[in-house]
This record gives sequence, structure tokens and C-alpha cells, in this order.
Amino acid sequence: MTRTKVFLCSLFVILCSLFPLSAQTAAELDTLLETETVTVSTAAHFAFGAAGLLTELSGPAAETLAYEQALSRGWVKSGPEETITLKETAFLLMNVFELPGGLMYSIFRNPRYAYREMVYRKLIQGRTDENMNVSGIKLLQIIGSTLNYTGEREEMDAMLTINWGLE
Repeated sequence: MTRTKVFLCSLFVILCSLFPLSAQTAAELDTLLETETVTVSTAAHFAFGAAGLLTELSGPAAETLAYEQALSRGWVKSGPEETITLKETAFLLMNVFELPGGLMYSIFRNPRYAYREMVYRKLIQGRTDENMNVSGIKLLQIIGSTLNYTGEREEMDAMLTINWGLE
């Protein structure tokens, strides 16, 4: 019983942290939560929405636009209806949120090192493999962790700038 409560509380916290996903409707979130394997276009849609880069559209038009933007920038390589892997999701999110990487990610800038960087930062948690397909729940967990991380990072940067004059 306690595992169920912990899971439901965790899911509630994740969903509450996703309020910046204003471009997504409740129906889209429900559909995503029920999805066993997320497509590349759906992942791009939710990633761009979470970063605030896609606010004027919703539905299939938004998915298409987000996918085309990610493809043109080289952030995705697969077709829009192919399932996205964990390392591809990590690479997409590292680029959408403009997260700096470690040494290897900075040199090679590929999905493998994006995945390793996100695992190191604990943005991807649990038993995972870089080639596993991403479920809707897993995608929302990773986006929620990334949103929390970027918020904490912005607060830390502001504190350093104010208190010590560092830029």
C-alpha cells in the first residue's frame, strides 16, 4: 500500500512541476501517460513545450512543427513516427534546455554522452539502458527533473551574481 502512495505522490509532484507545459492540454497529457513507447515527434513536442519554445500551437500541428525544428537543428535523426530511445531523449533535452555538458559531451556532442551526462546529474534515474524505449511516464519524469534542475541552476547563478558579483 505504501508503494502505491509513494508512486501516486511522485506522479502528482511530477505533474505539478509540468505546469509550464502550457501548450499541452489535459487530454494530451492523459494520452502521453498511457503511452508505452513515445514517438520522436511526441517527445519533441513535449520538450519544446516544457522549454517554452512552442506555445501557440497544440495537437498534431505542434508535434509536426516541433519535430521539424528538432530535425533541422540536428537534435533528432529518426523519423517522426519512430520510437525514441533514452539516449535520443537525453540529447534532445540537453539541446532544448541548453544544458552544458561535461568534457566528453562538449567534445563529441552526441546522444551517448548526453545520456551519460543526464544520468550523472540524476536527471535520469532508476535502472535504465541508453537504448531502451521511453514510455510517456518516463518522459514526463525526465522533463520534470530537467525543469527542476534548470530552475535550481538559474537561482544559483542569480545568487552568485548578486552576492559575489560573479558573471
